[in-house]
Amino acid sequence: MAEYDIGLIGLAVMGENLILNMERNGFKVACYNRTTSKVEDFISGRAKSKNIKGCYSIAELAASLKRPRKVMLMVKAGAAVDEFIEKILPVLEPGDIIIDG
Repeated sequence: MAEYDIGLIGLAVMGENLILNMERNGFKVACYNRTTSKVEDFISGRAKSKNIKGCYSIAELAASLKRPRKVMLMVKAGAAVDEFIEKILPVLEPGDIIIDG
């Protein structure tokens, strides 16, 4: 169900902290990481009992977001950013927003 305000891709230290900060300030956040164990560890650890959803695919992340969808990339600069943009574009629509953090 599309109920989350923003999606964040990348669960390294900065990504996790940004998600927690957004949630603490009233945003409902969905998150994704290509290494699924990072999603599981974050959701069962630092994000436990918070208004944060762990997603296990790009499609699940996009389906979780209110329209217009807002997706922030917190991944290593360069090829990784290009790779995630290519993966997420097919599940987004005109008017959706990608933020390269």
